[in-house]
Amino acid sequence: MLIARFPDPRTADEQGLVAVGGDLHPQTLLLAYRSGIFPWPVGDMPMLWFSPGERAVLDFDELHLSRSLRRSLRRHPFTFSIDRGFDGVIRACARVPRPGQEGTWITPEMIAAYLRLHRIGIAHSAEARHGDDLVGGLYGVEIDGAFAAESMFYNQAGASKLALLHLVEHLRRRGLDWMDIQMMTPHMQRLGAHTITREEFLDRLVTTRLRGLRLFG
Repeated sequence: MLIARFPDPRTADEQGLVAVGGDLHPQTLLLAYRSGIFPWPVGDMPMLWFSPGERAVLDFDELHLSRSLRRSLRRHPFTFSIDRGFDGVIRACARVPRPGQEGTWITPEMIAAYLRLHRIGIAHSAEARHGDDLVGGLYGVEIDGAFAAESMFYNQAGASKLALLHLVEHLRRRGLDWMDIQMMTPHMQRLGAHTITREEFLDRLVTTRLRGLRLFG
């Protein structure tokens, strides 16, 4: 069922739940991200759509690079790219063990949906390779000049962090100064991410979209 419109995300419940049901059609996902909403599949339930009361964001000017990360920036064996391995990145993200969580929210249906978004130029990835091997990366969604990071992985120490920094520099060159990371993690908090209220996030999203930046391509 294609969703024609979502409820106002400001009406979300205490858990940030905005809506239940619908599909993962590209137009549904575009509408969701434009509204500050993202999907989160849970078991056999209909699709759940969230806009948390506290939203995690990464302001690029507040990036915190530890001493070890700065050292890795100077000496690492990786090569980096943008949109050269989306399929491999999202499938690797789906295999990442998540403490306290059974399975993954990156289901086969989610993978298929975001691969469709990638083919139409909406979903993007950053990759780290060691030789020919994909060893780290992340993917996310660009909508009207804003970027929402979805998930990341690494098979070699430091690969995902350095792929993230490569993406940040790419976005900076295109004029963007922040990204949505949805939910805070210890990893992102150590890099300087912080939370803002839903209202602040929605206002920031509108302001960024009005700038009309072209982030990829």
